[in-house]
Amino acid sequence: MGAAVHSLAGHIGRGALNVPATSLWTIISAMPPPRLRALVVLLLFPGYLAAAGLADTYPRQPGVDVEHYAFHLILGDDSDEIRGQAEITVHLTLADIRQLRLDLVHRRDASGGKGMTVTSARVNGSPARFVHENDSVTVQIPAGVPEDSRIQVSLGYHGVPVDGLRIGPTGHGARTFFSDNWPNRARHWLPTIDHIGDKATHEFVVDAPSHYQVVSNGLKIEESDLGKGVRRTHWKQSVPTSPWLYCLGVAEFAMQRVDTFDGKEIQVWVFPEDRESGLDDLNGPTRHALEFFSDYVGPFAYEKLANVQASSVGGGMEAASAIFYSETGSVGQKTAFWRRNAIVHEIAHQWFGNAVTEADWDHVWLSEGVTTYFTLLFREHAFGREDFVDGLRDARRSVWDFYQKNPDYTLVHANLDDMSKVTTGNTYQKGAWFMHMLRTRLGDTAFQRGIRDYYRDHFNGHAVTDDLRRAMEAASGDDLQAFFHQWLYQGGHVVLTGAWTFADDTLAIELEQSQTGAYRFDVPVEIGIYENGSLIPTIQTLRLDGPGKQQLQVRLKGKPDRVVLDPRTVLLAEWSFSER
Repeated sequence: MGAAVHSLAGHIGRGALNVPATSLWTIISAMPPPRLRALVVLLLFPGYLAAAGLADTYPRQPGVDVEHYAFHLILGDDSDEIRGQAEITVHLTLADIRQLRLDLVHRRDASGGKGMTVTSARVNGSPARFVHENDSVTVQIPAGVPEDSRIQVSLGYHGVPVDGLRIGPTGHGARTFFSDNWPNRARHWLPTIDHIGDKATHEFVVDAPSHYQVVSNGLKIEESDLGKGVRRTHWKQSVPTSPWLYCLGVAEFAMQRVDTFDGKEIQVWVFPEDRESGLDDLNGPTRHALEFFSDYVGPFAYEKLANVQASSVGGGMEAASAIFYSETGSVGQKTAFWRRNAIVHEIAHQWFGNAVTEADWDHVWLSEGVTTYFTLLFREHAFGREDFVDGLRDARRSVWDFYQKNPDYTLVHANLDDMSKVTTGNTYQKGAWFMHMLRTRLGDTAFQRGIRDYYRDHFNGHAVTDDLRRAMEAASGDDLQAFFHQWLYQGGHVVLTGAWTFADDTLAIELEQSQTGAYRFDVPVEIGIYENGSLIPTIQTLRLDGPGKQQLQVRLKGKPDRVVLDPRTVLLAEWSFSER
């Protein structure tokens, strides 16, 4: 499907029936014939949208592309109310678009009076009609705006955030303001198209009491004292990202520029009380990880990297160029979890999830699963193969435990509409195992080539699962349709049952898939044969492609010391296998 129609499919969502007839006719009439023909396919076969990977239930807006947000926020210590002015640059790609819908949670009594209230709206400097209800703001656009036009929309608003921007004390009792927008909570304090599929550049201009420092995405371009105890700080991110990656931290900080990478600063921001250990703890393997991912995948997209101690997250949050970490877990301890997992995982997200972002929440594994595997790849690079395999085995146990209770769970969602179900443990661990099996199947060279092509082709843009598949097929010449389907689009878990015997100089191996339910997999099972005290096995492969027992016979000079399944740790499965 062509880029323009691919974009349109993303706007329409689950099917053309979600678009009013009048709006639909406007879209159709504005299209040249090739696009019209493609659209007809979408209308007659709405299931194609799911196959295209753009099917979550967010209300798309055909012809609307936000290019830039500028947020001017006023914060204070007298109350938790924020005052905001948003300047939004909108590219209208179709003619006569009459309204712009933005997500912004409305003030309501049920939330203790929390939420936002819009006080003004302007389009290109002139007052505009607006409606703020059902947690969205609809701004009317004057008639006659031609196709391929840019307009400036301004909103004034104020309120106490219900969520998204968390205002409260640190563990040391100091007042702070920290964002946590995952997965769609920017709408609690920022008027945005709050969906992962919409990327824009953005900036924050923050007026706050002068005892605070302010950290955000991108580069700091101004810090000025305005008098009367107020300081203005201006951060600007010139690389497009999705709203859940916009971040703001306002607190009393100790900040250090600890290093540079590719001419860009590496910074650490911690609370003053944690300065002694925190500046080193939150730096950790940062430069090493940046070098590894840049060499393996492609260039680092952003203008700096800051590791920030925050009071809004429980683990880590990979906001683009400014990563937030738990205030208690991230400092004061140099554990393997932080050094080998958490910090590296969040840095890997700068490539997968941030620079290349899934176009739809149905494909969130492209962020979390891929990043989890690249965390393991860094561990293999930095700490050796044994550490890498330990991580894979831990992940395999986690997948098995999950499937005991969720046998039908699939990594690629189908029309996800409940954001509380965006991720599970399997999004991370099974996603990582899928990438490992893909690497095993293709080999290191083709796998890396495919990853680099995928990253290059979707750099600072969006992708769906089929985009990754096509990149890997092009890099390897392998048809991966069935492989992707069985591991990503169907449920179930591979369970193997078998035994081996030795008689008359013949090793006989018998295996079958024994998982419950209707799911069957086509899997090559490696069998390691250890002979004469050797620590390195001879490997045979038995392919199981359906129900029933499969057998393999191998001639040997004597009885083997032992026979094991999956000696190289390359298959996501559980098994019962022993000598009979």
